[in-house]
Amino acid sequence: MVQSLNTKVDLVADATSFMGLSEYGQVMVGNNAFEFYNSRDKNKYIQIPWTEIDYVEASVLLKGKWIPRYAINTKRNGQFMFASKQPKKVLRAMRDHLGPNKMFRALTSKQIIGRGLGNMKIEFEQRKKNNRKK
Repeated sequence: MVQSLNTKVDLVADATSFMGLSEYGQVMVGNNAFEFYNSRDKNKYIQIPWTEIDYVEASVLLKGKWIPRYAINTKRNGQFMFASKQPKKVLRAMRDHLGPNKMFRALTSKQIIGRGLGNMKIEFEQRKKNNRKK
């Protein structure tokens, strides 16, 4: 059995981890870490101490009514993506430990496309300027 990093648990919720194939289990928000435990295989787990988390990014849709998934970006190990049945409660519990300055909204698809088009416009203008010099 895996030893938990937490001594006090604030919230436990059903969740899905999107590391490779999706795995179903539970997330545990406690005083020392964010933890995910697979419901079928107890040897598959993710433990992320609060000191290791760089920031949390939530995908917010329908003006905050629906949060389909959230990603935890760590300082060393990259990004871990999760979805839970109670994402607002999970994110609020995480905010209590991390602070609001480490919680962000993910970019919308409109913003991503707009930034891509803006970058293409800048690149086009630079090429045009370089062709004039020749």
